[in-house]
Amino acid sequence: MCLPWAPPCVSLMSGLHSCATVEAPSLSYFRFEMLELRFCSLFYAVSMVMGIPTVKRKVKSYLSETLHSLIDKLSAEEKLDCVIIVFVGETDIDYVNSVVAGLEKEFYTELNSGLLEVISPPASYYPDFSNLKETFGDSKERVKWRTKQNLDYSFLMMYAVNKGVYYVQLEDDIVAKPNYFATMKNFALQLATEDWMILEFSQLGFIGKMFQAPDLNLIVEFIFMFYKEKPIDWLLDHILWVKVCNPEKDAKHCERQKSSLRIRFRPSLFQHVGLHSSLAGKIQKLTDKDFLKPLLHKIHVNPPAEVSTSLKVYQGHTLEKTYLGEDFFWAITPMAGDYVLFKFDRPVYIERFLFRSGNQEHPGDKIENTTVEILPFSDAESKTKEKYKRTEDRFYKLAQFEKGVAEGTVDPAFNPVVAVRLKVQKDSAVWAIISEVCLKKQTNTF
Repeated sequence: MCLPWAPPCVSLMSGLHSCATVEAPSLSYFRFEMLELRFCSLFYAVSMVMGIPTVKRKVKSYLSETLHSLIDKLSAEEKLDCVIIVFVGETDIDYVNSVVAGLEKEFYTELNSGLLEVISPPASYYPDFSNLKETFGDSKERVKWRTKQNLDYSFLMMYAVNKGVYYVQLEDDIVAKPNYFATMKNFALQLATEDWMILEFSQLGFIGKMFQAPDLNLIVEFIFMFYKEKPIDWLLDHILWVKVCNPEKDAKHCERQKSSLRIRFRPSLFQHVGLHSSLAGKIQKLTDKDFLKPLLHKIHVNPPAEVSTSLKVYQGHTLEKTYLGEDFFWAITPMAGDYVLFKFDRPVYIERFLFRSGNQEHPGDKIENTTVEILPFSDAESKTKEKYKRTEDRFYKLAQFEKGVAEGTVDPAFNPVVAVRLKVQKDSAVWAIISEVCLKKQTNTF
C-alpha cells in the first residue's frame, strides 16, 4: 500500500512499481472519490516532500527545466531524503499520459527510485466552475483559474500529508539555488522549538512555502471551506489571523503575532522564470528581487514585541524589519541617551541575547559605548539582581557592546522579562547598523 488511507480505486498506468488502490482522505466538507496515481513510490518516511502542480500551458511548459533545476542540485544522500510530487491538474487523460510519457523518458531513474512521483485527479474531483461569482474585480476566467488552483494545491497537500516531516509548495516554472535542500532543512531544524506554521523561502506567490505535515489537514480544511472566495495566499493569511489575532487589539499587534507563525528566510532560494502564466493570455514578468542579493543580516525568530527607537532611520532600514529578520537596521550617528527598545507583547523567559552591528558592506558602522539592559516583570529584589547596576527606570544593565557585538545569558532571577533595551552611553562618530538580533526564549519555563 502506498498511503495509509482507506482505498477504493486507483489505476496505475504502466507503472514502475505495482501499487495498491488508494483514495485521498475524505473530509466532511469535500469528498475525494478517487486518486489516479501515475507513479507511486514505496518509500515513505522522508524529511521533505516537494509538491509541484502543473497544468496545460498554451505557449510553453517549464516543467522539465524546473525538475532538472531541483534534482540536479540534490546530493545522492539528499535524493534519499525527499520526494518530489508532480501533480498534473488536468482531466484530459491523453494530455496526462503525454506528460507522464515525457517525464518517463527524461527522468526514468528518478521515477524508478521513488524520488519523483506523478499524480493526477479524477474528473469527478472538480466541481462545476460555470457558476462562480466574480469577486475582487477579477474576470470570470481568472476566478475560475484561482478557484481551480486552490483545489489543485489541496489535492497535492492531502496526497503528501503522511509522506514526510515537511511539505514545500513549489511551482512548475522556477529555478533553485545550489544547496537549497540543505538550507531549507537546516533552517527548519533550527526552529524546531518554535511554534511556526509557514516558512517562506521566496517572496513570490506560493513559491517556496514550507509547512509541517501535521498542519496540512487544517490548511486543506480551511481552503475547502473558502476555495471559491479568495486566492490561496489570502486564505493562508486568514488562517494565521484566526489562529493568533485578537479582534480587540490593533492591526500592528495582529501583524506581530502573525510574524511568529510566518517566518521569512533570506535571501530567496527560488526564482520564478516562467513568462507565460498558466492563466491563458497572461504575461507574468515576476522576479524575486531577493534571489541574488547577498545576505547582509542574520535571521532569528524572536518573541513578538513592539519595537521603538530614538535613532533616525536611514532609507527604510527599520528596526521592525530587523527584529523580524527581514533586513538590517541602519541609523544616523547615535548620540548619548539614544535607545533601541524591544517591549514584549507579554512577559517572556529569555535565556540569552545577541546583538551584532555592522555588515559586510559597511563593516565600520558598528555600535560601541552602548549597554544591553532588561526590565524584569517582577521588581522584587534578590541577591542576584544586586550584582547588576539598576537604572532609575528599573532596567538592569547586563552587558556592553565590545567590538560591535553584545552577547550573554540572562540570569533566571530576572525572568520573566518585560523589555530589552540598548542604551547609548556616549556620542558615536559613525552611523550604526544592527545586522543581527537574537533574543532566545527558554525552552522550558517550568
